[in-house]
Parts: sequence; C-alpha cells; structure tokens
Amino acid sequence: MDKIQTKIYTALQRGDYHFNHCEDYLFVGEIGNDKLLCAVMDGCTMAKDSYFASTLVGKLLRKITIEQSYKAFYTLISIPENIDDCLKSILNQLFEELVKIKNQLLLEKNELLTTLIILLLDKKTNNGLVLTIGDGLVAVNGNITIYDQENKPDYLGFHLGEDFELWYKNQTQKIFFDNFEEISIATDGIFMFEQFNETKENIDVLDFLIKNKENMETEEMLYKKLKKLEKDFGLKPTDDVGMVRIIKFA
Repeated sequence: MDKIQTKIYTALQRGDYHFNHCEDYLFVGEIGNDKLLCAVMDGCTMAKDSYFASTLVGKLLRKITIEQSYKAFYTLISIPENIDDCLKSILNQLFEELVKIKNQLLLEKNELLTTLIILLLDKKTNNGLVLTIGDGLVAVNGNITIYDQENKPDYLGFHLGEDFELWYKNQTQKIFFDNFEEISIATDGIFMFEQFNETKENIDVLDFLIKNKENMETEEMLYKKLKKLEKDFGLKPTDDVGMVRIIKFA
C-alpha cells in the first residue's frame, strides 16, 4: 500500500491578553518513514513560567521522535504497528523524560502544567489517533470535537507521579479515525476571538480556520487566515492559539 501524501499547516499566535509570552507551543515530526506525530500544548496561565512547560513538552517530543527514528533505522527497536500501542510508548517516554528533568532541575508541580493534544497518523494505513489531555479542539474529516473543562483543564504535570499504565488506561478523550482526509488540532485559544474593529461582514472563525481551503497552496495558509481575520473582519484572539492542520492530497 502506498503512503498517503499530506500538506501540513501550522500557526502559533500570542493572544492580545498575554503581553510578555506566548504560552502555547506546537510540534510536528515524523517517526520512521510512515508515522506523523503532531501536538499542540497550552501552558497554564496561573502557573509559574507557563510558557516553559508547553515549550519543554514540544522539545521532548522532538527528542523522542528523533531517537525512535534512529533506533528503528538501525533496528535497535521496532516501532509498534498498532497506533494505540505506538502512541502509548511515546507518551510513556515523555513521562519518563519529564520526571527526569523535574528531578534534575528541582522543578515544582506548577512549573510543569500544560495541556496536550497529540495526534499520531499512520500514513501507510491511513488511520490514526488523537489524545487530548486538558481542553481544546479536534476536527477529523469535518467532524468537530470540543473539549471544554470549564477553565479547570487537566494538565500533564498533575500525573507525573502516577502509575503510567493505569493513567493511560483511564484516558477517555481519545479519538480513533481511519480514511483520513483532513484533520485539525488546536488549543482553546481558537474559541477566544473577539471583535476589536467593527466591520460590515461576519465570519465563522472555526469554519474559516479548519474547513476553508483558501491559500492551501502555501505553507503559510493558517497565518494568512489569521491576518485576514484581523484585517478584513476585525477579529483577533485574546488568548494564545496553537494549531496544526493536515490535508490529504492525491
């Protein structure tokens, strides 16, 4: 079976209510030749150095994908074929790395608080899995799922001392999919657009960002859309936005 071909678009924008740092972060990488890993993270505003936790998780995911790809290439490990087992192994290593850094740097719990939406796509079998820890948006083939934990989202840092096997088994915010055509993941900043300048026209922000294909020929599609929302419709996000959108093409 031939691998599917994809176009990947990303955007990261600081919200108007955050003056110093963008607390969101995103990551896109590959494991071996067949698996695509994407993630968006949102640091807890009320925590300490909230931008640090989201960025750290993104950097660790990059480290994990690089290491697993090298080890698989040199046949030191085999990447699990089952999509759930593969994501589980990635998260298990992520937990181990976070615990190690927490101990090395003597970090407190409130320095490791970030949400995580992580997507694993198998380009050979055209199926995948999205796991959400906390809140945000997932859209698969036009079907939108919103996770809203009423301003009390779950965070990775809450669970680093738990038994990983039990923790993973208890995760319910999981979406399995096949026959992939298009998918988006986004932090909850995507819901936080506000009007700062009155215009004659209205627009559905979610539809424009996750369904509309205007400018899909350029890798900057999402950034162009954010600029158009601001310039033409007077809309800007008050909270940080991190987003990854993937479109399958022939």
